[in-house]
Amino acid sequence: MGKLPVLSGKVLCSVLKSIGYEIDHQSGSHIILRCTYHPFRRLTIPNHKEIAKGTLRGIIREAGLTLDEFNNMIRK
Repeated sequence: MGKLPVLSGKVLCSVLKSIGYEIDHQSGSHIILRCTYHPFRRLTIPNHKEIAKGTLRGIIREAGLTLDEFNNMIRK
């Protein structure tokens, strides 16, 4: 298992777009992403300069990815 990278909310949104999520709307400082192939699955991403490690780990888990898969997506 690798380390968690330090990411901003916008960078995380662009990474999640590559696996089928798109921006649905924004409410305050949170971006709501909706899955294109499963319309009821949503992720809430804080639009901050740096996302907390626990929050990032939870978002990765909710997206259905392992930490290694996520790190491989970041490197591409």
